[in-house]
Amino acid sequence: MFTGIIEEVAEVVELTKENNNLHIRVKAKLTPELKIDQSVAHNGVCLTVVSLDEESYTVTAIKETLDKTNLKDLKEGNAINLERGMKLGDRLDGHIVQGHVDQTAVCTAVEEAGGSWNFTFEYDPKLQNVTIEKGSVTINGVSLTVVNSEKNRFSVSIIPYTHEHTTFKSLKNGDVVNLEFDVIGKYVKRISELR
Repeated sequence: MFTGIIEEVAEVVELTKENNNLHIRVKAKLTPELKIDQSVAHNGVCLTVVSLDEESYTVTAIKETLDKTNLKDLKEGNAINLERGMKLGDRLDGHIVQGHVDQTAVCTAVEEAGGSWNFTFEYDPKLQNVTIEKGSVTINGVSLTVVNSEKNRFSVSIIPYTHEHTTFKSLKNGDVVNLEFDVIGKYVKRISELR
């Protein structure tokens, strides 16, 4: 479980393909605090640490993960949002995030708004995911509040701190992002479908 509050923007330093898997080596300041088998969210995708050294660690994304996320588009040198799993008893500053990406979306607009930024995203409606205004959504691992919600499109507003301390500062039109929709909303939707 995660909160969607990014701890660090780190650098992807090596990508190695092995069969259908992708090994991702990340150089991060939090590496000395990690251990093998620990879960870390990478742009919102929960992955397990499989090896580490003093400055970097490696995680493995399997085909299922690559098919459903933007991790398949990573390049060496890319910045990536990181968050370690939350500790039981800590404050929940964002919202409940599982690290299970539902689908990707495309950024269709970035607008500076006098000290904040508005980002608009479009996603494939065939998967029938939904957002609601003032509800929660996770974009590349960042917990955010939905500002405008339509059938397959929504917007979020980003404060300066979030803009500066996440990969939102480099996000532009046409970029693909990972989406995790609110888990409570997913359960409500599923229950209503079963009636």
